[in-house]
Amino acid sequence: MATTVTQHRTSQHVSHPAFRADRALAGHLQQVLVDLNDLALQGKQAHWNAVGPNFRDLHLQLDEIVDAAREFTDAVAERMRALYVVPDGTSARTAAQSSLPAFPGGEVATGAAIDAIVASIYAVTGTVRRVHDEVDAADPTTADLLHTILDRLEQLAWLTDAERRTPDASVPEAIIA
Repeated sequence: MATTVTQHRTSQHVSHPAFRADRALAGHLQQVLVDLNDLALQGKQAHWNAVGPNFRDLHLQLDEIVDAAREFTDAVAERMRALYVVPDGTSARTAAQSSLPAFPGGEVATGAAIDAIVASIYAVTGTVRRVHDEVDAADPTTADLLHTILDRLEQLAWLTDAERRTPDASVPEAIIA
């Protein structure tokens, strides 16, 4: 029987990407990543612990929010890697860096769960909007990913928040075009 010997190259691998993120772009994407990661965690917390009227509808809606947050977390992390940035989605980093308001512990009434998760969705979209212009200036391709995130999360916030709105009496007021 022949013996196979594996040889390892000792030379350094060199790539020549057309574009690499700078520290500012990396920091912006890291913030979006942890906020999305926290949104997914909060969505599951709400999913498990919401109780009260319209529970089943909210339960299913929360799964949709969690799925979107997880999908976007993965997309942002993979975009970071494509730009030679090492993403950190650890629980420690997420807890330390998230800009989302804390989600209540224990059982949460469906109305309060809606209010809390919508506030967290808007915190994520606030982060995305805050970093957008600098990301767009550095890398318009990555800004396209941010547009996709904004479009879907703002839609989910509207769909979820509509459960709590009162016609012509909610803040913010609807704009009649």
